Amino acid sequence: QVTLVESGGGLVQAGDSLRLSCVASTRTFDSYDMGWFRQVPRKEREFVAGIRWSGTTFYEDSVKDRFTISRDNTKNTVYLKMNSLKPGDTAVYYCAAATTTSRLANDYDYWGQGTQVTVSS
Repeated sequence: QVTLVESGGGLVQAGDSLRLSCVASTRTFDSYDMGWFRQVPRKEREFVAGIRWSGTTFYEDSVKDRFTISRDNTKNTVYLKMNSLKPGDTAVYYCAAATTTSRLANDYDYWGQGTQVTVSS
């Protein structure tokens, strides 16, 4: 069982930056692929960014020039640095852990509780 706890969300203005963090409670964090997803009401959870256990990263096209995913295996933590935020980035952001590399929410085994990001215009 892996518990994930996100933090770092908040209310910002368009153009601002935020860094989300997600701490995992597992001794085998470095064996998991990690992902960030986001969800707005009445819509499906959407893939944002992923990082493999090896450190290879992959992104959804609309964020790849603005967001950076990274991980620190010594701290069991994955980060999402978000620059040039837009009102359309407003969502609840979730981190997730998987034993496979995927952009599909159904392939992730463990989820955090989410952190709200609100971007005002």
